[in-house]
Amino acid sequence: MTALNETLERQVTICAPRETVFRYFTDSERFARWWGEGSRIEGKPGGAMHIRYPDGQTAKGEVREIEPPRRIVFTFVMAGQSLSEVTITLDEVKQGTLLRLHHAFSSAKIRDHFVQGWRYQLALFSKIVSTEVNAAAAERVDAYLSAWGNPDAAARKSLLAAHAAREIEFRDAYSATSGLDDLLAHLDAIQVYMPGITLSRDGDVRLSHGTGISGWKASKKDGSPAGKGVNVYDFAPDGRITRVIGFWE
Repeated sequence: MTALNETLERQVTICAPRETVFRYFTDSERFARWWGEGSRIEGKPGGAMHIRYPDGQTAKGEVREIEPPRRIVFTFVMAGQSLSEVTITLDEVKQGTLLRLHHAFSSAKIRDHFVQGWRYQLALFSKIVSTEVNAAAAERVDAYLSAWGNPDAAARKSLLAAHAAREIEFRDAYSATSGLDDLLAHLDAIQVYMPGITLSRDGDVRLSHGTGISGWKASKKDGSPAGKGVNVYDFAPDGRITRVIGFWE
């Protein structure tokens, strides 16, 4: 075998649990989501890998080593190029999963050809995996906004406990809270100083890499408008809301 002495190293932190990230290297349906329709992989030593890019180009390889859910090594060959080898390592971090890519080649010329490709492919991968984790983002945002106007303290606590992280932070032009208990105390005060005001989502939740953005509107007790704006939501690896930055229009 030709020596693979030229290497490309990249890493990306993905807002998702490690087990979820690893499934994208063993489940062909998920594998195809970030490579292209028709791509597939057999998640076992000796298992075949086939990539079909959206533009019709193809690549193939074979799984050489696999240690779920931390590590997978596979060969990689595109048409007209020599064999190379990819090692993916996954480590748990507070933000989710740190993915480290090590791609070994027989020449620097071939390596340089892959630099932009991996920059793009790993960005796409991070977005796709984190979007799966945040499939319930709209439901969580709706519950979060509903808690703001709910007059029942127990109901507010239940809503936020189910959909927000314990360490949730909130910032807008008029308030700053740190932690779930602090936010709940803030919502208690809302009921005193702004009784009858309710919040609801205004438009879809747009997601990218574990962060979402969506409009909101405030209504008075009689249904008339009391304000509107946009919130930026950061989600934890388990999908709960961990940070909210509010903007008023």
